[in-house]
Amino acid sequence: MGGLGTPELLIILAVIILLFGAAKLPELARGSGRALRIFKAETKGLMDDDDEKPVVGSAATTPAEKTQAQLELETRQRDLAARQAELDAEAEKLRRDNPA
Repeated sequence: MGGLGTPELLIILAVIILLFGAAKLPELARGSGRALRIFKAETKGLMDDDDEKPVVGSAATTPAEKTQAQLELETRQRDLAARQAELDAEAEKLRRDNPA
């Protein structure tokens, strides 16, 4: 671990306990764990996005495939817009029925 031995690690741990207090250590560890999980998920997502993008000029980027992807995207957008309209109508109905 970079030339850190047991005595050095114990000194670092003692300094951390003195700075944050023993009661704050579990909360600090939890927060650090969450931050690392989020960071890992985001970097994995970025790598997945890079893997999914076709290389320009390759055989996978024919105009027909671009058109198919655009059609799928437009269909999903229409479905989402319809669902949003349904939810807005339901919310408006609830507001009218329950004027608080």
